[in-house]
Amino acid sequence: MVTSHSNLSVWQLSGGPCSRPYADLLLKYGVGLIGPGDAGMWTIDRSDNDFEGSIVRRFASEMEIGDIVLLRTGISTIVALGRVASDYLYLNQFDDVNGWDLHHARRIRWFRLPQEFTFKTRVFGANPARCARVWNEEVIEFAENFINSPPTQWQVALLPDLPSEESLIEEMPPAIADVVAQAQDLTSLYWDRRNFGEHPTEDELVTHFVVPLLQCLGWPPECIAIKWRWIDVALFDSLPRTPENCRFIIEAKRFGAGVEGALEQAKGYVKDIGVPRDVIVTDGIRYRMYSCENGFGPIAYANLVRLKQSASGLFERLKR
Repeated sequence: MVTSHSNLSVWQLSGGPCSRPYADLLLKYGVGLIGPGDAGMWTIDRSDNDFEGSIVRRFASEMEIGDIVLLRTGISTIVALGRVASDYLYLNQFDDVNGWDLHHARRIRWFRLPQEFTFKTRVFGANPARCARVWNEEVIEFAENFINSPPTQWQVALLPDLPSEESLIEEMPPAIADVVAQAQDLTSLYWDRRNFGEHPTEDELVTHFVVPLLQCLGWPPECIAIKWRWIDVALFDSLPRTPENCRFIIEAKRFGAGVEGALEQAKGYVKDIGVPRDVIVTDGIRYRMYSCENGFGPIAYANLVRLKQSASGLFERLKR
């Protein structure tokens, strides 16, 4: 039996699923984030039903400054350990983190482990919550030993600055207004498995959103190829449809699958056609563009349901 020598609580916090991870963002900005945030700020008079259960309430009201937080990936692996450094916050800066609405926040001083650490058993449970108090004695002992071992300077280090809040787009480009309106109407329905059923397939999303958006941005049908050389969507500046005339490669994923995970497949298509081309990954609602010239670093992003000022950059790049 392990006897705790601390009055501090130990918590585990998810860094996101493997298809839509955000652990690096938490570490970069010194925050712990959970959702759903679209329901608004938690207050003591709010019902748990407003936040799909009790997790937000516990995160906001039970976690205390100084508590230990393990940043979890999967069911038994951690990438960082931290100390809670603030009371509960509601931050609009994080309303779209890889498609997640993660407004509920705590500042956390993180220490990124030199390499991931995996416990020998499923110490966080077979299906761990996105944030929860940890009662496993092995984990508590590990956490307390860690914070009491050098180096300890990170526990009092200055917190990194938070990103500035990006405003919503001021003027909707008229050409895409209908597509955006349809996305906003249908997205909440897509998430409702009870009333909608299974999420729409990637082919359905390409049909209802990707192709209409491209046509609104000036691409004629003959320049929009579907399943050309197995690529979901390829855009051509001119005919014939040859690799040299290809301008963009678009890889689509089913709704909710996490578009960022499609990058490697898209890069494979670029390699196959033999010419360097920028790629876009999408689920019909979210679009992230990567620059081939810059090692496939992200260069533009738009979420049709949550259009920010920066989204205009993606639309400009994607225009015919």
